[in-house]
Amino acid sequence: MRYFFYILFLLSGTFSAVAQYAPQQGLPGSTAISATSGVFVRWATGCTLQRGYIRIDSPSLGVTTSGDSSMAIGSVDHSVVSLGDSGVADLTFPGMIYDGPGPDFAVFENGFINPANDSQAFLELAFVEVSSDGINYTRFPAQSLTQTNTQIAGSGQYMYANQLNNLAGKYANGYGTPFDLSELAGAPNLDVNNITHVRIVDVIGSIGGHSNHDSSGRIINDPFPTNFPTGGFDLDAVGVIHHLGTAKVTTIANDVSLSTYPNPVSEKLFFEVGGSTEGLSVSITSVSGVVIYQNLSLNARNEVDIELYPAGMYYLVLQDANGSKWVEKVIKR
Repeated sequence: MRYFFYILFLLSGTFSAVAQYAPQQGLPGSTAISATSGVFVRWATGCTLQRGYIRIDSPSLGVTTSGDSSMAIGSVDHSVVSLGDSGVADLTFPGMIYDGPGPDFAVFENGFINPANDSQAFLELAFVEVSSDGINYTRFPAQSLTQTNTQIAGSGQYMYANQLNNLAGKYANGYGTPFDLSELAGAPNLDVNNITHVRIVDVIGSIGGHSNHDSSGRIINDPFPTNFPTGGFDLDAVGVIHHLGTAKVTTIANDVSLSTYPNPVSEKLFFEVGGSTEGLSVSITSVSGVVIYQNLSLNARNEVDIELYPAGMYYLVLQDANGSKWVEKVIKR
């Protein structure tokens, strides 16, 4: 009997070693999001590049030159900027990204499916980091179960998406790799409801020198070397799913201000009070005066989930201890 349990132990170790993630686009269980999906409400409007080497172990070859920062801005159009080995792109947006239900944004690359096996694709990978101040960045915990015995060549070889997690580029052209900010909740120097920057960092796929590692310390194997100006991760676009518009700030007293965002709103309405909140209360009413939300004790930062309310116009009413009121129109989409 003990041999039976010993065999079970060995098998369980084998299963954990080949644990798999979501498969390639079009297959059951895939988390790929089409570029044409209606979930995307905004796209990056700014991009700053730090070019990477054509081949990091031969710096004399210079850096990649294909594409420019403008090609990472806007929706997916299949024009890309090539980052090169360890290249970096910092993306900014109109307003902020916040942690809503499920994935909050997705990154698009230009990989392509193996015509002989739709579970495989030619993929080039990148780490993804986010920041709520443009200074401190937090990286999503990436995992790679791709074998590291043989180097994946710079062209002509395919990879399995279900061996990759939290690595941009795991899905082929036209489909975005999603990222969920809830995975980073509690990280120091990061507000997951106020993301202002998304950073894309090319993975150096070498299994020899200059190798990059996933969050578990495993070497990440992807195409290397890529001895051409289009080498490295090819960034097409970053699409936002949960977006906060630029806050509207209203002065309601000499030392008190009210910021509301996003407006129009579809899920969560945020409002922040600058200055003392003592004696302040807030309510949200329909145009006919029906109170749908009330809070008699405000914090500096507050949120209301209005996803289930009908689309239309509402009023956010702020009132102080003396009965003075300030009214803000809110549009529910």
